[in-house]
Amino acid sequence: MGEFDALGDRRGLAGESGESGESGESGESGESGESGESGESGESGESGESGESGELAEQGEVIASREVKAGGADLTVQITGLKRQGRLSTLTWTVTNKGDERWQMSSDMGDTPGGLGLTVAGVSLVDPVNGKRYTVARTGKYPRAKCLCSDYDVFTEPGEVLPLHATFAAPPPDVTKINLDLKVLGVFTDVPIS
Repeated sequence: MGEFDALGDRRGLAGESGESGESGESGESGESGESGESGESGESGESGESGESGELAEQGEVIASREVKAGGADLTVQITGLKRQGRLSTLTWTVTNKGDERWQMSSDMGDTPGGLGLTVAGVSLVDPVNGKRYTVARTGKYPRAKCLCSDYDVFTEPGEVLPLHATFAAPPPDVTKINLDLKVLGVFTDVPIS
């Protein structure tokens, strides 16, 4: 597998040509002209954990919400922020187990082929106007790749609130709303970027 830069790998959607690196390797296609620098951000690796930051991202006001049933558990998903900061954007959300059954998340939101199973590295931003999918930013390369995102325990107990975050390359400034693909938790459409 190829290397990811600190801004993550941006993939074109199916049918788009040009920017996608067409590496021929399963689960990955980087922009053409990869930097060739390993772990260039200098922010990674020190903690030895998949969830790079080790800190909780600040949760803001709820901007989108829905009830979801996943793995037999009744969940509430609340998007609490999608903020553009320079060349990056950070998504924050919570998952609350509202039911009586614990939720076995396994690697449902991770990127198992990338070695980031118990993280949210599998979620993405989808820009339908420009035909781009933005994946979670990573540093290093497989098998030592780290994501700029939350990691989590396998189980979420009834009543538990799980705060999550992920950092992506920022969409162009003219993109003010985007779709969020949260894998097993579904797709949220037209989420505003602040």
